[in-house]
Amino acid sequence: MAVQPSPDTTDSIPEGGKARRVYLLLKDDIARGVLEDGASLPGEHKLADHYDVSRVTIRRALQALARDGLIEKRTGSGSRVRTSRANRQTIKADIATLVPHLAEMGEKTEARLLEFAYQPASLAIAQALGLAEGARVQRAVRVRLLDGQAFSYLVTHVPEDVALSYSEADLATRPLYSLLELGGVRIDSAQQSVSATLAAPDVAAALDVPAGSALLSLERIVRDEQGRGVEHLAASYRPDRYQLSMSLERVGENENRHWEPIVGVESDFNGIVRVTS
Repeated sequence: MAVQPSPDTTDSIPEGGKARRVYLLLKDDIARGVLEDGASLPGEHKLADHYDVSRVTIRRALQALARDGLIEKRTGSGSRVRTSRANRQTIKADIATLVPHLAEMGEKTEARLLEFAYQPASLAIAQALGLAEGARVQRAVRVRLLDGQAFSYLVTHVPEDVALSYSEADLATRPLYSLLELGGVRIDSAQQSVSATLAAPDVAAALDVPAGSALLSLERIVRDEQGRGVEHLAASYRPDRYQLSMSLERVGENENRHWEPIVGVESDFNGIVRVTS
């Protein structure tokens, strides 16, 4: 299924490196609540001085934010933030209690299946899952939504013999982890890495962001009790709707004192979904 980007979404990011930088910085401040709903932005002169750019650059950045619906430009009274933080959906994922959280998130959010096919594994996927190069895998592309708003773009690869326990219709209606368990897989561990990436056009269209937007990138390899790779996940998340967080506590005595994660989960799918460890 091809997802076509909307002109309003892909054209909102301003042209020019400086305008794009100011746009992304202000957008991030709004997303994180640094600039709250109803807050007035400084005038163009002050913003230009603050970011060391021209007023034309500031004007381009503000126009893009206005097109995104994040600010309201008022003649004679400047610009005002118009996005309510209470209405933004943010997922915060718990690293230490990852699998229980994924099961809960799968039940309380919506997933749309965009692609489903069997194909030979690439060298990178085969190595990640411990398969022979070219071994067949089931590849799926999904977008996950909370209250109708997309927050993640998920590409999964599962070994063919494992994936044969579920169908395309199953994956369109149920979380993958549930399907793996129903198929007899006993998940034991997962290795995960987090980085950053820029939204390619197809990902940007699916997540309703401008192409080239900064995204949170996550790669996860899930293994069963025998140590076999049963899933490879490459996920892209909107950073204004999904966050990874960890709570730490100081433990030990004297020179052996160090930080350790506090295991726990906190979630609220009516607004903000947090996972803390």
